[in-house]
Amino acid sequence: MRVLVIGASGYVGSRVVPAFLAAGCTVRAGARDPASLRRFWWHERVETAEVDVTDARTLPPSLEEVDVVVYLVHGMRSAHFRQVDPAAARQVRRAVDASSATRMVYVSGFVPAGDPGELSDHLRSRWEVEEELCRSSRPVTTLRAGIVLGSGSTSFEVLGQLGGRLPVTVVPGWLHTKVEPIAVVDLVAAVLGAVFSDLPTRSFDVGCGRALRYPDLLRLYGRITGMPRAQLTLPRIPSTVVGKVGSWVCDVPSATLTALIESLRHDMIARDARWRGSLVPATYRPSTVERALQRAVLPVDPAVPPEERDPMGPLPGDPDWAVAAAEARRYSARGIPPRRRRPPG
Repeated sequence: MRVLVIGASGYVGSRVVPAFLAAGCTVRAGARDPASLRRFWWHERVETAEVDVTDARTLPPSLEEVDVVVYLVHGMRSAHFRQVDPAAARQVRRAVDASSATRMVYVSGFVPAGDPGELSDHLRSRWEVEEELCRSSRPVTTLRAGIVLGSGSTSFEVLGQLGGRLPVTVVPGWLHTKVEPIAVVDLVAAVLGAVFSDLPTRSFDVGCGRALRYPDLLRLYGRITGMPRAQLTLPRIPSTVVGKVGSWVCDVPSATLTALIESLRHDMIARDARWRGSLVPATYRPSTVERALQRAVLPVDPAVPPEERDPMGPLPGDPDWAVAAAEARRYSARGIPPRRRRPPG
């Protein structure tokens, strides 16, 4: 089976590609700049393709002799992602319909119940992309996930950098919504299950099975990493202020951080656990939140080749701003408070 991974240079893509290789698939890694893939250890084991989802001309060549397409593109760094993302999905859907591909898999975000018009821009964009892709004549499996835990994940970095860099964590009064994380290794297992399935077009909520409030998740991170922080609740602080403070504290790109924070106004939890039994065996047990956080911050032995390391931990090719795991280990070992490294991008 030949799998085209669109967005292979992103965090989930960097963990999905080696899983497909291990499963015996031929992998075509698609990225806007194929040269950017050279930073990953698996680069020489895959086919590479220039895939710019905003440029329809790049799509037909990348889809030649492809069996399944995995779509992992989210344009939160652009100020116009609400317009760009659905348009890009439309071009991909049309190209897939004209290709040899027999299936698509899309990794999206949780879609809370209610009027889609009331969703944050981030979540509404992902819902609109899902709606567009599902117009395909090919079966489309959508995996809806919330916070993805693992060193290098944007949501893990936000959690770790917000939760570890200030002596007191300021919590807005509205930030008591529920979240249900998932370890990246479990999300990867769901992606593989979807690719090898013969299901009709369908969406699945994928989570760890435990929902907790975001302030409790911050406390749990502090306890596991040895960086407990007092929390101060400010009832009326607006999300725009939270975004600006977060941009000052975090190395995560500011546009991405703002979009993620706005989404935390919604409960981000799975409505069912149908993915277990449909995409993975019913006996599959996803990692607990505690275990996922522990694995994400474990020390890395540089003598171990990257292909043998735990994908929950840091790997070559992770973003330069992915520093939460290293800061947690440094603080835990020496009692040195983590510091911010650079201005927000």
